[in-house]
Amino acid sequence: MYRKIMQYLESWKSSPYRKPLILQGARQVGKTYSILEFGRKHYENVAYFNFERDAKLRDNFDGDISPVFLVPLLSHVCGQTIVTEKTLIVFDEVQLCERALTSLKYFCEEAPGYHIIAAGSLLGIAVNRREFSFPVGKVDMKTMYPLDIEEFFIALGERELAGMIVDCFRKDSPMPPALHDIAMGYYRQYLVVGGMPECVLQFAATKDYILIRNIQSNILATYMDDMSKYNQANEIKKTHLTYDSIMVQLSKRNTRFQYKLVKKGGRAAEFENAIAWLCLSGIVSQAYKVGLPRKPLDDQKDIDAFKIYVSDLGLLCAKKDVDARDVLYMSDDLQYFKGGMAENFVHVHLTANGYASYYWESDRGAEVDFVIQRDGAIIPIEVKSADNVQAKSLRVYMDTYKPPYAIKLSAKNFGFEGAKKTVPLYAAFCI
Repeated sequence: MYRKIMQYLESWKSSPYRKPLILQGARQVGKTYSILEFGRKHYENVAYFNFERDAKLRDNFDGDISPVFLVPLLSHVCGQTIVTEKTLIVFDEVQLCERALTSLKYFCEEAPGYHIIAAGSLLGIAVNRREFSFPVGKVDMKTMYPLDIEEFFIALGERELAGMIVDCFRKDSPMPPALHDIAMGYYRQYLVVGGMPECVLQFAATKDYILIRNIQSNILATYMDDMSKYNQANEIKKTHLTYDSIMVQLSKRNTRFQYKLVKKGGRAAEFENAIAWLCLSGIVSQAYKVGLPRKPLDDQKDIDAFKIYVSDLGLLCAKKDVDARDVLYMSDDLQYFKGGMAENFVHVHLTANGYASYYWESDRGAEVDFVIQRDGAIIPIEVKSADNVQAKSLRVYMDTYKPPYAIKLSAKNFGFEGAKKTVPLYAAFCI
């Protein structure tokens, strides 16, 4: 399965400034598979260590964690010789062994010739909860996400179609109508299937939505189990309530997160730790409101006003038990949920492409779905689930702040008119 992370890993391997790499991300996004596939293709051998599967492995890090001591020991444990430049060392589920994480500092300082990748699903939570000696400045860090829609196209054998989409995006030229309709069909399939690798692989092989839903239910059960296993006892129920409420609030006309919808009379002080847990786990992410779209956008954010989006669209549909046919045919029964899905879809792709996304709201209630910094300019982005691209709030924003252009994502084909770049939803990965 093609994953874009491979390009990053190849650049990391060849970089003269390479440090030990920490690859983080939510459970089951494909971290281990990608690392091992990368190791198989680019190294003579892979020394793989899983701290979740082998609890006794952690005992090897109780004493000296310098490379000169650890490398011979680890070679003995895995039964193969670890050689600089030729062996990829992998520490999987590294959040379960604090000393292994700390050892990366010494690999960076004392033995930079060893190529080492540490992966963790709940690393942010573990570091936040414990007194970790985190190797600040001594590691490279990268977050991995579920497959984006371009990877989805390629997994389904549509690499050429994905290439045409990129070309049309760059030229602002419309796709042939038949291909546009086909691509929109794939977009709707992606909303149901999502980007979890196991779901995509099974869908490519079977096109069985019932099978996919069963896989998604198992992933959701794992997430819920993590919320109980890796959380403080008094926060477990709050985290469950918050996660459930996020799913509900994405169905509202106003998708801004509201504590009172989690629990009657709910307040920030009661649920902010739960939100932090979900964000650190990679299950959800936030987009903050900005009142003034000025650089740097982070200085303009309102920390008390934000939206929360989930990391995978398929899990969103599974959690809400949405019938696949309703999404594939965009049933009117979905009402505002169609808009929430489209917003979430765009946010997922902006995040995967490295953008910090915000939303804008005026004092009089005009709202633009996303505001990002792109090519040195602050660009507003409006999202519509259908081909109706009337956007009064976007016009208010453009009249007020005069951005060089705006982006409108909808079911409409590519184009550019009146400083507004029209982009079909399936091309969000191009931004």
